Amino acid sequence: MERIKRFFRYDNIGLLFALPAFIYMLVFVGYPIISNIILSLQDVTVANLSRGEKHFIGLENYVKLFHDEVFLRSMWNTLLFTVSCLVFQFLIGFALALLFNKNFRLSKPVRGFLMIPWMIPMTVTALIFKLMFATDIGVVNYFLRSVGLISKNIEWLTSSKTAMLVVIIANIWIGIPFNTILISTGLTTIPQELYESAAIDGANGRQAFFRITVPLLRRTIESVLVLGFIYTFKVYDLVYVMTSGGPVNSTHLLSTYSYKQSFELFNYSVGSAVANMLLVILLLVGIVYLRITMSGEDE
Repeated sequence: MERIKRFFRYDNIGLLFALPAFIYMLVFVGYPIISNIILSLQDVTVANLSRGEKHFIGLENYVKLFHDEVFLRSMWNTLLFTVSCLVFQFLIGFALALLFNKNFRLSKPVRGFLMIPWMIPMTVTALIFKLMFATDIGVVNYFLRSVGLISKNIEWLTSSKTAMLVVIIANIWIGIPFNTILISTGLTTIPQELYESAAIDGANGRQAFFRITVPLLRRTIESVLVLGFIYTFKVYDLVYVMTSGGPVNSTHLLSTYSYKQSFELFNYSVGSAVANMLLVILLLVGIVYLRITMSGEDE
């Protein structure tokens, strides 16, 4: 009885408030992850699932994946997609953040409009870009023909050479506001007195940028890049709506290939193995993010 009373002291009462969230995460996140791991170690397809047969095969599904050309291409596509989007989202977002950090008449209203691509549902944005880059009725081909850059329509989404480029452009458009807002927030924490002192000492704009802005934004930049990697690496709905992984698997990511294996080819265990590979990579990146965050708090 005394132990129970000690537990319900003011110091420990926070654990009770966190308990509902812990139970929720355990049921709706922990259980599916564990079930998915177990499923990936079995041989479950639509053929044997109806008979209730679940044969344990160990790591055989993972071994098969690394001999699967589509999986290897999906892995490469995911890295290419993530890195390309991350670089351009960050550079454009950084430039816009520097622009809107200056005081001019329309800075605040325009900065608010910049959030629209981030607020629109992903599937809506995917449909908009799919129509824009359509072969016959797309506004992009119409504009390029109007200015004389092309003589015939380009098959943007039906050609394996250009489909990935269009998907990357669409995701860059979505991610720019996220980078802009976070970097803008970081810029507001830099005291203006530092720039005034640097100007008095004869520093030009480039020197102030690389000696003051970038060093003081280091933690913000690290957080933006890591969070951007996590959000981009697991993109699914944008690619599925625009290309469904085609043409000829040229835009398959790990997320879309996992869906294809599970719900189109009905190889549930293989689909689970692909999803677990995605989980492991994101878990490693998440650990890096936590280390960055914790080291920043220590400093």
